[in-house]
Amino acid sequence: MIKQQILDEAVQRLAEIFCPEKIILFGSQARGTADDRSDVDFLVITAFTGKRRTLMLEMDRALRGLGLARDIMVITPEEFERDREIPGTIARPASREGKVLYERH
Repeated sequence: MIKQQILDEAVQRLAEIFCPEKIILFGSQARGTADDRSDVDFLVITAFTGKRRTLMLEMDRALRGLGLARDIMVITPEEFERDREIPGTIARPASREGKVLYERH
């Protein structure tokens, strides 16, 4: 499992820089089945303009220096609501087994 301090720092950076609606931890880290080779899977729910890939790369760059192997996926709030019950979408496992690490109020 990843150290909580590193996870907290990653979430703080993403929240401060990108102001998302939600950040959800999903995958093996959220399920508690992670091992030493497991990465951290973040689903960042945010409205955005421009290219999704560019935003994901910017988020990845914001987490440099943490020593954290990660995958960052970005979807809009509308996509999350639409896809959360559809098998094969990233929203479904995040919705079912994910842990909300940040939620904008």
